[in-house]
Amino acid sequence: MNNNAVRYVTRSTALAAGAVATAATSVAAAALAGYIMFSPVPDASARMNGVSEDLRRAVQLNQITEEQAVKFEAKLAGRILGEA
Repeated sequence: MNNNAVRYVTRSTALAAGAVATAATSVAAAALAGYIMFSPVPDASARMNGVSEDLRRAVQLNQITEEQAVKFEAKLAGRILGEA
């Protein structure tokens, strides 16, 4: 087999492999998007529990102060519970 034929086969194989990888990535992204779109939305109390846990963890890690956590939780509670 001459060099041009080898390069063609190698390039064609690499392009085909890239196309398959791209298609697989697209399918995975579509599956993830479908899962997110059709998963049930947590109710307001579950969302607030998650916010409280996250803020408590942030205070423990000294990322925010206790006062900041209380103010932020109150602000989010107004928004989350207001839309429920």
